[in-house]
Amino acid sequence: AAMAAALGGLGLLRARLRLAAAAAATSAALGRSGHRTPPLQGGVAAAALPSAGRSYSSQAKEEEELRIRYLDDEHKGIVVLGLNRSHAKNALSKNLVKMMSKAVDALKSDKKVRTVVFRSEVPGIFCAGADLKERAKMHSSEVSSFVSRARATINELANLPVPTIAAIDGTALGGGLELALACDIRVAASSAKMGLVETKLAIIPGAGGTQRLPRTIGVSLAKELIFSARIVDGEEAKSIGLISHVVEQNEAGDAAYRRALALAREFLPQGPVAMRVAKLAINQGMEVDLVTGLAIEEACYAQTISTKDRIEGLLAFKEKRAPRYKGE
Repeated sequence: AAMAAALGGLGLLRARLRLAAAAAATSAALGRSGHRTPPLQGGVAAAALPSAGRSYSSQAKEEEELRIRYLDDEHKGIVVLGLNRSHAKNALSKNLVKMMSKAVDALKSDKKVRTVVFRSEVPGIFCAGADLKERAKMHSSEVSSFVSRARATINELANLPVPTIAAIDGTALGGGLELALACDIRVAASSAKMGLVETKLAIIPGAGGTQRLPRTIGVSLAKELIFSARIVDGEEAKSIGLISHVVEQNEAGDAAYRRALALAREFLPQGPVAMRVAKLAINQGMEVDLVTGLAIEEACYAQTISTKDRIEGLLAFKEKRAPRYKGE
């Protein structure tokens, strides 16, 4: 009996330690996502349905390799990051990775941002992966530092405190698919092509692919896709769980983007603090055992109790009206 009591006490102590660790990790993560950085420059408010993006893509300047648009009206709160290197199939160059890093850094502390959609402004292509023409001119030491930068940028994207959706309307290969895998949700056209093809080049996925693909579709299938460098279309990607939604491509070539916008609109009415901590609880919880995960959930839930939004939610429910959340 004494042994049982001792073990019970030890279990309780472990649970308390887990809860303390989870609360500390949660506070740290919330702190990281809450710090201020300079506001994003160059955001363009777009027309109601931003397939309008297509109309000015022909006037794009060289430095506009990443389009940043804050949408308006019923899409207010959605920010669209549009890859726009048409001459290079949106391949990830040093410059594009740098621009993505800057954009993600600014977005993570912008309270107006409720959902981020990643798309391509170039018809038929999402992202062809790393820029191999640029890569061929790099010294091997440069390659390592470039891959590190790309990996860090994609990790930052994965840790954005708002929902992220990748709209895959064309080909997403190598680093392009790794970018999509770092988003919370992927939507693709049935005609889109996706694959981690690095083994063909005698390298391996280096921006999270070997870790995020098995976590998304399971270990055995992920190994098969990476070992074979196989490319799948939207229908197959949906059947293996690589994407959440598959849509028939339309004449404008932006069907996945439109589906992503419709999805993002479903996220907009919810409490901003709740969205932030829900994402945090899921992301952190997926990496630990269930008991620790439940402690993380408890620590995250605690972040919502003292918010004004929670009181507003209860009041709106009582008054049978839509809540007006402020993220406070």
